[in-house]
Amino acid sequence: MFVVTLLTDPARPALDRAAVEALRDAWGGGQAHWLAVGEAAEFAVETIPSNRWDVWQALQAQGIDLVVQPAENRRKKMLLADMDSTMIQQECIDELADVAGVGARVKDITAKAMNGELDFDGALKERVALLAGLPESVIGEVLETRISLMPGAQELLRTMKENGAYCALVSGGFTAFTAHIAAVLGFDENRANTLLTQDGKLTGKPGLPILGREAKVQALEEITARLGLTHGDVLAVGDGANDLGMLKIAGAGVALHAKPSVAAQCDIRINHGDLTALLYIQGYAKTDFA
Repeated sequence: MFVVTLLTDPARPALDRAAVEALRDAWGGGQAHWLAVGEAAEFAVETIPSNRWDVWQALQAQGIDLVVQPAENRRKKMLLADMDSTMIQQECIDELADVAGVGARVKDITAKAMNGELDFDGALKERVALLAGLPESVIGEVLETRISLMPGAQELLRTMKENGAYCALVSGGFTAFTAHIAAVLGFDENRANTLLTQDGKLTGKPGLPILGREAKVQALEEITARLGLTHGDVLAVGDGANDLGMLKIAGAGVALHAKPSVAAQCDIRINHGDLTALLYIQGYAKTDFA
């Protein structure tokens, strides 16, 4: 059996009963169940419909995300999350670069790296080099004035942890940021790159080795082995090319507001919903949110 989930942006609910029931009838599904009126609904089907992606495309134009996944083991025991543009709304290195006066140049490199057009390690070194001489104190200022949580982040962490899930934040960004975000949201652990400093200023070099795509895969494998879990027990979420490794081997790999080249390689694509979508696709109703 498979579960079909339809969801939309909670800030602008666009899901009506007629649309849900029309699709349910067309696909011969079971009774529709509302997880949140106007926001999310689901129903079961016996097989994945052959026109799944055509319907997905049509619903995208209406502001609706469509997810079809196996019903078995849908509620996950572990969350493995990217940070930049996933758990937070910004790219931390871009914000640091903006303060340093090299924002436009760094943002261009970031965009290309996240889209898979540049080697991640090389792109990170190039961007960090442009931050040389920046006072270390700027990190705290950026965290306080420029960084905001992605909508639904707190509900996602609280609900999954309340239901026994282990939560890990794994970022190609920097520990100076992941440590703070992990503490704010309640992640059990965090992994990221380091920004080297000397005499209170950034040296323009990252600590080695660089945590990139393979390191995120390694994190998934190490943590699941330590906890006695399988890859199928993991819900991974990210938006960039360096997330694809973990997204592809996790039981549920979610491309959240992802770069087009990244989303195209994932079966679960959330373009309209916020992070509460990751609860809805596990079968949590809004009344279940912690």
